[in-house]
Amino acid sequence: MKVLVIEDHEKLAKLLKSGLEREGHVVDWINDGEKGQERLEMYNKDYDVVILDLMLPKKTGFEVCRNIRMANISIPILILTAKSGLDDKINLLNIGADDYLVKPFEFAELLARLRALSRRPAKTLPTELCVSKLVLRPTNKTVFYHDKEIKLSLTEFRLLEYLMRHPNEAVTREDLISNVWDFNFDSFSNIIDVYINRLRAKLKNEKKNVVISTVRGVGYKLET
Repeated sequence: MKVLVIEDHEKLAKLLKSGLEREGHVVDWINDGEKGQERLEMYNKDYDVVILDLMLPKKTGFEVCRNIRMANISIPILILTAKSGLDDKINLLNIGADDYLVKPFEFAELLARLRALSRRPAKTLPTELCVSKLVLRPTNKTVFYHDKEIKLSLTEFRLLEYLMRHPNEAVTREDLISNVWDFNFDSFSNIIDVYINRLRAKLKNEKKNVVISTVRGVGYKLET
């Protein structure tokens, strides 16, 4: 594996670099968050995994992780943190971290976690979807337009989320049934049309520059 270590503690970074290199990995080391984010934005395809410290100068690990996920960079991220609280762990996973280790940790455990990350699928789901000025956040089930929240039911949210994952694409009714409703859904009911109309009304009322159009004989399309 080729590993990018973003860690400002020189002693720890050198221990990680030498230990990983003894295991046969190639390791680059960067000591601040701003440079780390720039490296990932430009050369993320050169690395297999990132070891990212949470407390960094210039940009925190939290900011780096969130920003590269918003840029749809799906490289696996292992966070190193001194914070062991449940809320801290949940926040890290919600912004796009794949795993975390609480300091101090054993090197053998870090190696095991890196091997596990390397076996995961390369593509991850984004933590935020943006279509024009419409923003959807899957982790906390919220939708905003210019920082103003749009209140949706859970089914409306799932329907909009699927459409936003396929902007300007014709989505069939069968796609919506299989991805938004469960296996027992009655495909002959008009419930899809009911929820599409509800979404249209909320988007129209909020004067959005996105529209859900009907593609005759196919299904629907979220257009900008």
